[in-house]
Amino acid sequence: MPDETPLLRNQSGTARFRDPRDPVEELELETAIARNVRRLRHQMGLSVGDMAARVGISKAMLSKIENAQTSCSLSTLSLLARGLDVPVTSLFGGAEGERPASFVKAGQGARIAREGTKEGHEYQMLGSLRGEHKRLECLEVTLSERSETYPMFQHPGTEFIYMLDGIMDYQHSRSVFRLHPGDSLQMDGEGAHGPADLVELPIRFLSVIAFPDSTV
Repeated sequence: MPDETPLLRNQSGTARFRDPRDPVEELELETAIARNVRRLRHQMGLSVGDMAARVGISKAMLSKIENAQTSCSLSTLSLLARGLDVPVTSLFGGAEGERPASFVKAGQGARIAREGTKEGHEYQMLGSLRGEHKRLECLEVTLSERSETYPMFQHPGTEFIYMLDGIMDYQHSRSVFRLHPGDSLQMDGEGAHGPADLVELPIRFLSVIAFPDSTV
């Protein structure tokens, strides 16, 4: 009997199929238009149907535009700009420049110091972007024979742990989770957390922390 549990779907962002031969610039332009049209529609407090009627295009077409699934003709861009009461150029905002990315080859991430370093915890930075993107910290943590369990960490934001090698008991607040390779744990960083028992060494896991805006 098939599983009746509905799939969880992410309602934010856009996704589309793209022929590898299509120029990247075209995709960036379509994505910028999609983002700006959706933002302006939300600012006006209109539904997709209401906005489509106001602009003079079909609801299906507006949905495709907002999901970057179609290229707008000049006439459609003109209708959108008039319906949204903005200059046509404002629909292209954000498509002008290269967006940042950080690539780190295997084993070449910068070693950094954290509170657990003195307990034998090794931290390797897996990527870093500047400005608004500093809200995210991605680390590979290694625990070896010389590592010790650490009292506890606490920090603002949300932390995600993905176990790569070894086995450890990881405590968060009053709960303890045994993590094997492939296991993951997502938690509120304000709750005291850290390795409670290093069961099978060496241990490697990914730690991704999303800090709130107020801490940046």
